[in-house]
Amino acid sequence: MLFFLRERGQGMAEYGMILVLVAVVVVIALTAMGPLVRNLFSSVNASL
Repeated sequence: MLFFLRERGQGMAEYGMILVLVAVVVVIALTAMGPLVRNLFSSVNASL
């Protein structure tokens, strides 16, 4: 019984690490592409 509880906790920890990794990748991507997206929205706004 205790063996199954340990595996469940380990799986949750792995999902947590994957979630943190995805969040870091998203932040890095948004930081890198931020100026490009801002310029795109500015040009669309100016053309309207």
